[in-house]
Amino acid sequence: MRRRQVLASGTALLSVVIAGCSDSSVVLEMDAATAEDIVDEMSTTPESDSEEYTIVSSARENGSATRRERFELFRRTDTVRLEDSFYDVTETELESNEVTVYDLLVESLPVDSATELDEIEYSDLPEMDRQRLDQIASADDQSDGGGFEIVVGYGTAEEVGDGSVFVPERQYSIVVHEGDRYLVSVHPKSITENEYRYEVTEVASTVDAFADRIRERYLFELTVPSDAERSVVEEAIADGYVEDDDLFQSVVDRIRERDGLSVADFRGTWLLEYEGVEYLAYAEWIRDRTTS
Repeated sequence: MRRRQVLASGTALLSVVIAGCSDSSVVLEMDAATAEDIVDEMSTTPESDSEEYTIVSSARENGSATRRERFELFRRTDTVRLEDSFYDVTETELESNEVTVYDLLVESLPVDSATELDEIEYSDLPEMDRQRLDQIASADDQSDGGGFEIVVGYGTAEEVGDGSVFVPERQYSIVVHEGDRYLVSVHPKSITENEYRYEVTEVASTVDAFADRIRERYLFELTVPSDAERSVVEEAIADGYVEDDDLFQSVVDRIRERDGLSVADFRGTWLLEYEGVEYLAYAEWIRDRTTS
């Protein structure tokens, strides 16, 4: 997987080996881009069983949708793809209120500890508790004195319903799994919960139409004046150029003069045309040579 593709998938890993070379602090990669590649860079495609998909679908069908949660669902720059249509999503906070949520602190007990607290076998827990405390089932044997401690978020009492023996009222204090004993303590806390309204605006009804919108805004032709710089571009297309030299800097400076699809402090992605072919160009650089 090329480095640009790793970053585009949301995993910000900067130490990826490119084309068999050792990791470099700089890179220029150019991948030939189809319409699908272009729209993938500028939109998100939620899974059909995700909350994002449900919200956008509901807003599309009903004019708007609402949701009550403790966090926003979309980045402000998101364009969301459903099937082959693309939508800008407006997420508006309507009101907020304080709610109580519950966290469980689970920690291993010494093997020789003696308590009079109520115990329950892990296998006898309700399904909700077994799922949320599944790290107990996969924990190492505690007989060697190794410590174990996790914090598990349970949400509000309304979200939990009657599916737990710990929230909102703790009925047992110790969970036992294959002889290992774990002390469970419940910690309620007050946090802010918001109500959001979602509205969507269709920006394109086909992949090609959305790709054309992106091209109109971002596509530019890359011209290189010398054979030496041309060799940098050709290597970037073939395997990725990773040499921090003046030729790299010259080509990347030309690219950085134009608006990018996404640009951070020392990396970015651009849509460009070179010798009649469209490319998604990904670049990383150390710093501006003009600064010290």
